[in-house]
Amino acid sequence: MTQTSAEQVSAVIIGRNEGERLVTCLTSLKDTVSRLIYVDSGSSDGSVEAARRLGAEVVELDMTLPFTAARARNAGLALLGDDGLVQLVDGDCEVVPDWIETARLFLDEHPDVAVVCGRRRERNPDASLYNRLCDQEWDTPIGAAKACGGDALMRLSAVKAVDGYREDLIAGEEPEMCVRLRSAGWRIWRLDAEMTLHDAQMTRFSQWWKRSRRAGHAFAEGATIHGADPERHWVKETRRALTWGAALPCAIVVTTAFYFPMAALFAVYPLQILRLRRKMGTPAAFFSVIGKFAEAMGALEFYKNRLRGQRRGILEYK
Repeated sequence: MTQTSAEQVSAVIIGRNEGERLVTCLTSLKDTVSRLIYVDSGSSDGSVEAARRLGAEVVELDMTLPFTAARARNAGLALLGDDGLVQLVDGDCEVVPDWIETARLFLDEHPDVAVVCGRRRERNPDASLYNRLCDQEWDTPIGAAKACGGDALMRLSAVKAVDGYREDLIAGEEPEMCVRLRSAGWRIWRLDAEMTLHDAQMTRFSQWWKRSRRAGHAFAEGATIHGADPERHWVKETRRALTWGAALPCAIVVTTAFYFPMAALFAVYPLQILRLRRKMGTPAAFFSVIGKFAEAMGALEFYKNRLRGQRRGILEYK
């Protein structure tokens, strides 16, 4: 087994107008990695200057081209070779002490694992209901996984071998790349270890709705790309969104127009909330159900644009 020294760990951070959150992010990494690369996507708050002061190599994206987080990540990866490890992280996250070493040792001991992630937590889960929902979402199962999120330690050789992130995706770029990594024989792993503190700053229903729309768009696009057997990537998620958020309510409305008592079928939604609350809790169950309407909107928007030969720009909730 080839051991990877701490000197071979780099970091790629992406962000735009993250302010002090970016400073916190870079500070949490600068004494831990050998190369600190910050990719900026048109900040106007002094982020570029702050990153340089902290010793980061800065890449300023050409914002005349369509922006995606995947494109930003690839721009950072392009500065690195094919050997060693790289910590990918969003600029609104702080990497907790010891995470890099914990993840590095795991990869040293498991040469078939390409990507390792840990527990991402919300920095202020009690600031809003939506922050708490995010924190719950980050709590994914321990062990072998199908995908990682935006924060993860990766083998550069594996990432470069599959050509990195798919730059035309406005969301869901990490799971899509993980599909290709697993198809190439690599494994993805989630450790029972603290990894990052994330600052969602999601305090309004409209922000949560946009984020859910973006998820629906990602589900539909991911299923279009990798929905065939055996992967069936995001096929179930897309089907649930379209069933609960579009097909079922439309069917109820149409039948109610001919026979009003059929409106009682809308009771299926509170019944679904009651069913889900047993494992998710009441708030998460409620937002999971109503979120299907936003997800359906995102999925249908993807299909509409696909038929027209168009692509939508990034959908941001902050």
